[in-house]
Amino acid sequence: MRLSWCVPDDAPAMAEAHAQAFTPGWREDEFEDLLDGEGIFGLLARDDAERPVGVILCRIAADEMEVLTVGVSPLARRSGVGKALMEGALTTAAQGSAKTCFLEVAVDNAGAIALYQSLGFERSGLRKAYYDRGPEGFHDALVMRRPLNAPPASPYPDR
Repeated sequence: MRLSWCVPDDAPAMAEAHAQAFTPGWREDEFEDLLDGEGIFGLLARDDAERPVGVILCRIAADEMEVLTVGVSPLARRSGVGKALMEGALTTAAQGSAKTCFLEVAVDNAGAIALYQSLGFERSGLRKAYYDRGPEGFHDALVMRRPLNAPPASPYPDR
């Protein structure tokens, strides 16, 4: 797997990776527009055959970073792609002006929640009916936060 910084020309690959992770995925023009915004940065993960398998897009405003979206192809999940994307984004934000990172995650996405907790994120709120899942209806989202000047939480609290 290889990570690279995203530029507007990467919008097709970003949209492809996002569509593998979400239905519906974000469109190319949405990624292009966002990448032109102030404080926006993204990373794209590609497999050994150079196919896009994951994407993260973030915004830094003042001293906060928000993860706008992060998605990994189902075939690449549980292989470290999501963790690598998150760690790359967190490192980038911590080297800049950001002191805290926020994100939203569907309450039923146990895998993502476990990943975020392993990276030091804590639950800080709930957004009712945040995600529109079409015929399934609306689903709640957890709001999670992590200070960027603190190391990830240890999986061994007694140490």
